[in-house]
Amino acid sequence: MHKKKILAHLAASLATSLVVFGAVGAIVWWKRAELFHYFASQFLTETKSESGGNEVKKETTRIITQEALVVDTVKKADPAVFSIVISKDVPIVEQYFDEWNPFKDFFGGDFGGFQIPQYRQKGTEKREVGSGTGFLVTKSGLALTNKHVVDDAGASYTALANNGKKYEVEVVAKDPVLDLAVIRLKGETSFPFLTLGNSDSLDVGETVIAIGNALGEFRNTVSVGVISGLARSITARDASGKSETLDEVIQTDAAINPGNSGGPLLSLSGKVIGINVAVAQGSQNIGFALPANLAKGALSSVEKYGKIVRPFIGIRYTEVTPAIKEKNKLTVDYGALVVRGANPDELAVMPGSPADKAGIVEYDIILEVDGEKITQEHPLASLIRKKNIGDTVRLKILHKGEEKIMMLLLEEFK
Repeated sequence: MHKKKILAHLAASLATSLVVFGAVGAIVWWKRAELFHYFASQFLTETKSESGGNEVKKETTRIITQEALVVDTVKKADPAVFSIVISKDVPIVEQYFDEWNPFKDFFGGDFGGFQIPQYRQKGTEKREVGSGTGFLVTKSGLALTNKHVVDDAGASYTALANNGKKYEVEVVAKDPVLDLAVIRLKGETSFPFLTLGNSDSLDVGETVIAIGNALGEFRNTVSVGVISGLARSITARDASGKSETLDEVIQTDAAINPGNSGGPLLSLSGKVIGINVAVAQGSQNIGFALPANLAKGALSSVEKYGKIVRPFIGIRYTEVTPAIKEKNKLTVDYGALVVRGANPDELAVMPGSPADKAGIVEYDIILEVDGEKITQEHPLASLIRKKNIGDTVRLKILHKGEEKIMMLLLEEFK
């Protein structure tokens, strides 16, 4: 009897426990989201304490903020970026057939001839022959693009904004040295525009945004990447085969495609830090942009002279490297070695140029400009570009094995 009471008591206690656990389980399931959030926050707090501060919270905030900055920057910049449509009068060629009968003269009858296709021009028509990108830099309509985009004097150019509006384009000035041009959009009194930033303060790894008319088909395409390198020297070629050496360009892995030429490379603050100019063929995500500070000089030159003017010294040269030093048995591994080109008319020193007037001759090595060494990171061309027409620069020259100082007056590049 006593055992039965004990068993009954245990059964009642078990039933009560099951009811309690069931109720608790139901409450936990119903409040599972709140409980998960609580324990997750506790775990993050403990992790934060163990890691010595706000590391977890800071990393989460950084990712969200960067995405928001990219979206906000693109929204603000988009109205100032436009596609450039290149149009040109091209011949209209029509086909016609000329009947040729080789038997008619011999037999005097018509035994059937051959239909020979012939071609002739029948007037001209305007067609789209290319495209590029540009962006506005003043309220009045001044804009920047690459020189190779607007370099055809026989073509006409139209700006196509992202909202579908079209504007006539006037080519104001083309840089005689760099792949850069200043153009003007007509048709409005007030345009949205972008601000040029300081390209001298960039760091490798910074996030950048490229906007442009990718492949000439996809207007205002946005790509995001980082600055992969600074002060690169490249040889760029356009579709016509023309080539030029560009110094101190910015390398980025933000996707740049044909048609992006002349578009802006933006920082997360929304300022233009570069002008997209080239992509390495056969590569993946290796693009290049002209530094924005070079464009600042072009704009101020247009405002002052009505054109883009650059100082020059008038020589052909090759950069001295350790390999060049060893091959030519030189005594220095830096500087600019004055040498002629491959063709007979490509003289080392241009007659009548500032270099000629100063006394520079072939095989001289220019070591310094105003006390700054000429290296691969700071080539002669970029050091001269920073000067103004009319400046007198102090050159350290290695002439026949002896160092000497020359003063040279910079003139306008013709």
